[in-house]
Amino acid sequence: MNAPLKVLLVGANGTLGSAVRTALRERGHEVVTASRKGADVYVDITDPESVRAMYDAAGPVDAVASAAGSVPWRPLSELSTADVREGLEGKAVSQVELVRQGAPRLPAHASFTLVTGILAREPLLTGSVAALANGAVEAFVRAAAIELPGRQRINAVSPTVFTESLDAYGDAFAGFDPVPVARAANAYVKSVEGHRTGEVFRVE
Repeated sequence: MNAPLKVLLVGANGTLGSAVRTALRERGHEVVTASRKGADVYVDITDPESVRAMYDAAGPVDAVASAAGSVPWRPLSELSTADVREGLEGKAVSQVELVRQGAPRLPAHASFTLVTGILAREPLLTGSVAALANGAVEAFVRAAAIELPGRQRINAVSPTVFTESLDAYGDAFAGFDPVPVARAANAYVKSVEGHRTGEVFRVE
């Protein structure tokens, strides 16, 4: 195993974030959690000033892992311009901001791991904004990988629906094979501890 790292985990309290926190700590890493509530550090990732304050409060870190982001789910015919902007801000622009502000602060060996989802490649009814935001994050990851300073790396984890979330989302994902959230958490471990960059780790 690599030497222990200090990882800033954004969105640490949800189903995915909790699993990532457990997986990283089991690997011996120090995890600093960030969220709107119940975390080591407060952050609203849609607010650039809050992101700046989060980095100030967290101090030096070796890696940033994001399990955060929200989008509105509505039929295309009912979407407003505000809905589209909300989805892009909530999942794409917010995660870009984590990298934009984090890159100058983090050391040359640092890594970023962002989150997308299966809707970037398999559409669902009412999921057009989610597909848009996920696709934007994945495109950004590929492009940012060739511009990050030093030896910094960036990847994304793109899971399908989790077994643990079937009660809440199962009807929307009819016919999809669910995966245990621990599998997605392992993809974060792969990104944080590995050497690959500019990749989207699909978990399906």
